[in-house]
Amino acid sequence: MNRDDSRNELGSVRIHKNVISSIASIAALEIEGVKKVGANLKSSLLELIGQKSFLAIKVDISKHGEVKVEIPVVIKYGYNIPDTAGRVQENVHLALEKMSNLSVKDINVNVQGIERG
Repeated sequence: MNRDDSRNELGSVRIHKNVISSIASIAALEIEGVKKVGANLKSSLLELIGQKSFLAIKVDISKHGEVKVEIPVVIKYGYNIPDTAGRVQENVHLALEKMSNLSVKDINVNVQGIERG
């Protein structure tokens, strides 16, 4: 399933996984200490050709509408890694609930590297 479906009296509203990824990426980058989202070869190549970093984020939506998000990040040197990752989780959770009304089950932050600010 690529979208979250919700029905109302006027019809249905579908939120694609790319939208969820985009929200998560923007929310993660708002946190002080996060250098970038995504640190693998694929995301680096996509960045070179102008694609956005949200493509590195994995989103799973269960049959019951629960969302799991996996966010790879690079942290700036000198920042506390667990604290920064925890703030990313909180901000992504708040952003997804506020903007989509989705039930967020898991937000996993994978620290892929450290770079100088």
